[in-house]
Amino acid sequence: MRKRTTLNIDTDLLAKAGRSLGTAGATETIHAALQEAVNARRVQWLLEYEFPGLTPESLEEEIRRDREVVASDALQSI
Repeated sequence: MRKRTTLNIDTDLLAKAGRSLGTAGATETIHAALQEAVNARRVQWLLEYEFPGLTPESLEEEIRRDREVVASDALQSI
């Protein structure tokens, strides 16, 4: 969904953001900056989440199961 609006934006900051993000134009820069903000919050949430039950042992078990499935699929395709 898109919405047209009028904003008072610091043009120097917009230009710096555009260079930093590698974007061209105000709309593209603002969209990229908003996406960066959303992504940063998601990463922060993941860093703070405790992931109950996630242990090195549980990861090793999951990797072992995945390898068994891959090996089984490979054998069935022969």
